[in-house]
Amino acid sequence: MARLAALTSAESFPDALAALALLKPITWFPPMWAFGCGVACAATGRTISWWQLALGVALVGPLVCGTSQVVNDWYDREVDALNEPQRPIPSGRVPGYWALYIGIGWTLLSAAVATALGGFAFRATLVGLLLAWLYSAPPVRLKKNGWWGNAAVAACYEGLPWITGAAVAGASVPKLPVILIAALYSVGAHGIMTLNDFKSVAGDRRLGIGSLPVRLGVERAAELACWTMAIGQVGVFLLLLSWRLYAPAAGVSVLLGLQLLLMRRWLQRPRELAPWYNGTGVTLYVLGMLLSAFALRALPSI
Repeated sequence: MARLAALTSAESFPDALAALALLKPITWFPPMWAFGCGVACAATGRTISWWQLALGVALVGPLVCGTSQVVNDWYDREVDALNEPQRPIPSGRVPGYWALYIGIGWTLLSAAVATALGGFAFRATLVGLLLAWLYSAPPVRLKKNGWWGNAAVAACYEGLPWITGAAVAGASVPKLPVILIAALYSVGAHGIMTLNDFKSVAGDRRLGIGSLPVRLGVERAAELACWTMAIGQVGVFLLLLSWRLYAPAAGVSVLLGLQLLLMRRWLQRPRELAPWYNGTGVTLYVLGMLLSAFALRALPSI
């Protein structure tokens, strides 16, 4: 910890590539995909302009999601010094308070960009930015409780980007069917968030981070994640059926069935196979999101 304190007291400039690494480009995909789903379900009757689409994708990915990653790394610097000392802050490649400065600057930039997309998108962005800070920053630090922390991240990664995309594409507040589907996929995403916690159980337990694998144990947390991912999709399936969208409902059920087969293997070794399931089962999950988004276009109320 003494080495970490020395690093965070330094005032040299950060390495440019390390500063980019703080934003974690690989994490931008989920909210950008969800934004695209929102556009896909609501872009009927009008054409979304290219600049709105580009600005929206940049907003939910590099800006808001990037902000959350920087803020999380800043407040997790002690955890990372134990679990992943090669990361930009504990390694010293982003020294001093630069990560905090970048997090604040990216927050302000995100809010400024959101104003160009209209009132609803701006309000959704402010909610997302607030959750990003509440997730990581004391005294709230939602991530200390795996239940609340996962819910905040799931909302920021799935629900908020989805309804933001729908609002931008439809030039209005999204209708109830859009909100319901986005909410159900956010419920499922709560389970997906648990997948990322298996790699840091030891460090989280030592520093009092109550992730679900820490609170429930690895096996029970994995089982809960499976149930959560499945329940959200079952809800989507039932809604599609109730709206007589039979073909999309069948497609969602097939994708869920394939995930259940993959879950059986993952539950045999949840800690070791979490990255594997992230690349297989979660891929099927997001394909179901897109299928559901296009299905919503058939509803007259959208």
